Amino acid sequence: MNEESIEMGPIDYVLVEWPGRQPTGEAAPHLVDLVDRGLIRILDLAFIAKGEDGSLAAVEIADLGGEVAEFAIFEGAESGLIGEEDVEQAGSVLEPGTSAALLVYENTWAAPFAGAVRRSGGQLVASGRIPVEDVLAALEAAEATA
Repeated sequence: MNEESIEMGPIDYVLVEWPGRQPTGEAAPHLVDLVDRGLIRILDLAFIAKGEDGSLAAVEIADLGGEVAEFAIFEGAESGLIGEEDVEQAGSVLEPGTSAALLVYENTWAAPFAGAVRRSGGQLVASGRIPVEDVLAALEAAEATA
Protein backbone atom coordinates (compact mmCIF):
# COMPACT_ATOMS: atom_id res chain seq x y z
CA MET A 1 0.00 0.00 0.00
CA ASN A 2 1.48 3.37 -0.94
CA GLU A 3 1.50 6.39 1.38
CA GLU A 4 -1.35 8.13 -0.50
CA SER A 5 -3.71 5.18 -0.09
CA ILE A 6 -2.86 4.98 3.62
CA GLU A 7 -3.96 8.62 4.06
CA MET A 8 -7.21 8.33 2.14
CA GLY A 9 -10.51 8.34 3.97
CA PRO A 10 -13.29 5.83 3.35
CA ILE A 11 -14.92 5.99 -0.07
CA ASP A 12 -18.73 6.00 -0.24
CA TYR A 13 -21.36 6.32 -2.91
CA VAL A 14 -24.93 7.56 -2.85
CA LEU A 15 -27.67 7.39 -5.45
CA VAL A 16 -30.31 10.09 -5.02
CA GLU A 17 -33.51 9.98 -7.06
CA TRP A 18 -35.83 12.88 -7.90
CA PRO A 19 -39.25 12.73 -9.52
CA GLY A 20 -39.23 14.30 -12.94
CA ARG A 21 -36.25 15.22 -15.02
CA GLN A 22 -33.86 17.09 -12.74
CA PRO A 23 -33.12 18.13 -9.18
CA THR A 24 -34.22 21.57 -8.01
CA GLY A 25 -30.73 22.62 -7.00
CA GLU A 26 -31.60 22.99 -3.31
CA ALA A 27 -29.03 20.34 -2.31
CA ALA A 28 -26.19 21.76 -4.43
CA PRO A 29 -25.02 24.47 -1.97
CA HIS A 30 -24.85 21.89 0.82
CA LEU A 31 -22.67 19.59 -1.30
CA VAL A 32 -20.44 22.53 -2.25
CA ASP A 33 -20.15 23.43 1.45
CA LEU A 34 -19.05 19.90 2.38
CA VAL A 35 -16.32 20.10 -0.26
CA ASP A 36 -15.30 23.65 0.67
CA ARG A 37 -14.94 22.66 4.34
CA GLY A 38 -12.74 19.70 3.37
CA LEU A 39 -15.14 17.11 4.77
CA ILE A 40 -15.51 15.22 1.49
CA ARG A 41 -13.79 15.07 -1.88
CA ILE A 42 -15.93 14.37 -4.93
CA LEU A 43 -14.41 11.59 -7.00
CA ASP A 44 -17.25 11.05 -9.46
CA LEU A 45 -20.61 12.67 -10.07
CA ALA A 46 -22.99 11.37 -12.72
CA PHE A 47 -26.54 12.45 -13.48
CA ILE A 48 -28.94 9.90 -14.94
CA ALA A 49 -32.45 10.20 -16.35
CA LYS A 50 -34.78 7.20 -16.63
CA GLY A 51 -37.50 7.50 -19.22
CA GLU A 52 -41.06 6.32 -18.75
CA ASP A 53 -40.14 3.43 -21.04
CA GLY A 54 -37.23 2.42 -18.77
CA SER A 55 -34.49 3.77 -21.03
CA LEU A 56 -31.47 5.36 -19.36
CA ALA A 57 -29.64 8.49 -20.45
CA ALA A 58 -26.65 10.29 -19.01
CA VAL A 59 -27.32 13.96 -18.29
CA GLU A 60 -24.45 16.41 -18.54
CA ILE A 61 -24.09 18.97 -15.76
CA ALA A 62 -24.28 21.74 -18.35
CA ASP A 63 -27.70 20.42 -19.41
CA LEU A 64 -29.20 20.65 -15.91
CA GLY A 65 -30.20 24.28 -16.36
CA GLY A 66 -29.84 27.46 -14.36
CA GLU A 67 -31.55 26.17 -11.21
CA VAL A 68 -28.62 23.93 -10.45
CA ALA A 69 -25.80 26.13 -11.71
CA GLU A 70 -23.83 25.43 -8.51
CA PHE A 71 -23.25 21.86 -9.73
CA ALA A 72 -21.12 23.36 -12.52
CA ILE A 73 -18.23 23.47 -10.05
CA PHE A 74 -18.16 19.66 -10.24
CA GLU A 75 -18.12 19.48 -14.02
CA GLY A 76 -15.31 17.14 -14.99
CA ALA A 77 -15.30 15.34 -11.62
CA GLU A 78 -14.57 11.95 -13.13
CA SER A 79 -12.06 9.63 -11.53
CA GLY A 80 -13.22 6.73 -13.65
CA LEU A 81 -14.71 4.84 -10.71
CA ILE A 82 -18.23 5.07 -12.18
CA GLY A 83 -18.48 2.95 -15.29
CA GLU A 84 -21.28 2.13 -17.69
CA GLU A 85 -22.15 -0.99 -15.68
CA ASP A 86 -22.51 1.13 -12.52
CA VAL A 87 -24.86 3.52 -14.31
CA GLU A 88 -26.94 0.59 -15.57
CA GLN A 89 -27.08 -0.94 -12.09
CA ALA A 90 -28.07 2.42 -10.58
CA GLY A 91 -30.70 2.85 -13.28
CA SER A 92 -32.19 -0.54 -12.48
CA VAL A 93 -33.38 0.70 -9.07
CA LEU A 94 -34.77 4.01 -10.34
CA GLU A 95 -38.45 4.51 -10.99
CA PRO A 96 -39.46 5.33 -14.58
CA GLY A 97 -39.74 9.07 -15.23
CA THR A 98 -37.13 10.07 -12.64
CA SER A 99 -33.67 11.56 -12.60
CA ALA A 100 -30.82 10.77 -10.25
CA ALA A 101 -27.35 11.74 -9.14
CA LEU A 102 -24.76 9.03 -8.55
CA LEU A 103 -22.02 10.41 -6.33
CA VAL A 104 -18.75 8.76 -5.30
CA TYR A 105 -16.84 10.64 -2.62
CA GLU A 106 -14.00 10.31 -0.16
CA ASN A 107 -14.71 11.04 3.49
CA THR A 108 -11.62 13.23 3.90
CA TRP A 109 -12.62 14.07 7.49
CA ALA A 110 -11.88 10.43 8.39
CA ALA A 111 -8.53 10.15 6.57
CA PRO A 112 -6.29 10.67 9.63
CA PHE A 113 -8.20 8.04 11.64
CA ALA A 114 -8.35 5.60 8.71
CA GLY A 115 -4.64 6.09 8.02
CA ALA A 116 -3.76 5.43 11.67
CA VAL A 117 -5.86 2.25 11.65
CA ARG A 118 -4.15 0.99 8.47
CA ARG A 119 -0.66 1.85 9.73
CA SER A 120 -1.34 -0.09 12.93
CA GLY A 121 -2.37 -3.16 10.93
CA GLY A 122 -6.10 -2.70 11.40
CA GLN A 123 -8.60 -3.36 8.66
CA LEU A 124 -12.26 -2.68 8.09
CA VAL A 125 -14.28 -5.87 8.50
CA ALA A 126 -17.82 -4.44 8.38
CA SER A 127 -19.53 -1.21 7.51
CA GLY A 128 -23.11 -0.09 7.12
CA ARG A 129 -25.66 2.64 7.41
CA ILE A 130 -28.72 2.89 9.60
CA PRO A 131 -31.61 4.59 7.78
CA VAL A 132 -32.75 7.84 9.45
CA GLU A 133 -36.30 6.51 9.62
CA ASP A 134 -35.10 3.51 11.68
CA VAL A 135 -33.18 5.74 14.10
CA LEU A 136 -36.19 8.02 14.58
CA ALA A 137 -38.50 5.05 15.15
CA ALA A 138 -36.09 3.55 17.72
CA LEU A 139 -35.80 6.89 19.54
CA GLU A 140 -39.58 7.29 19.60
CA ALA A 141 -39.98 3.74 20.93
CA ALA A 142 -37.36 4.33 23.64
CA GLU A 143 -39.03 7.60 24.61
CA ALA A 144 -42.43 5.90 24.79
CA THR A 145 -41.14 3.26 27.21
CA ALA A 146 -39.19 5.76 29.37
